[in-house]
Amino acid sequence: MRHGEFAAPTQAWWIGFLVLMPLGLAILVWLQLRWAAVACVIYGTVGLALDLATTVQILTKDSDVLVPLVSSVISGLLNFLLIVLGGRSFLDVTPAPLPLESRPPSPPSSF
Repeated sequence: MRHGEFAAPTQAWWIGFLVLMPLGLAILVWLQLRWAAVACVIYGTVGLALDLATTVQILTKDSDVLVPLVSSVISGLLNFLLIVLGGRSFLDVTPAPLPLESRPPSPPSSF
C-alpha cells in the first residue's frame, strides 16, 4: 500500500461497528452510566439521519431496491429505538431512596 491510499473497510469491520457499537452503548445505558445515554442519543441521531438519506437515495434509483430498502428501514428503526432508550435513560432521574423507618425524636436534654 502506498502513502496516501486508504484501505477499504472489511465486511466484518462494518458489522462490528454497526451492530456491536449500539449494543455496547445499550449495555452501558443499562448499567446506568449517564454519559452512555448521551452517546446513544448522538449515535442514534446520526445513524437515523444517514438511514433516511440512504432510503431517499434508494427510492430515487431505478435498480433493484428491495434488499437495500429493507436493510435501511430496519437500521433506521433500531437507531430510533436507540435514541428512545438513551433519551429515556438520560431524562429518568429517580429520587433518592427513602429510609426504611423513621427514627424516634431525641429525648429533651437536661442541663
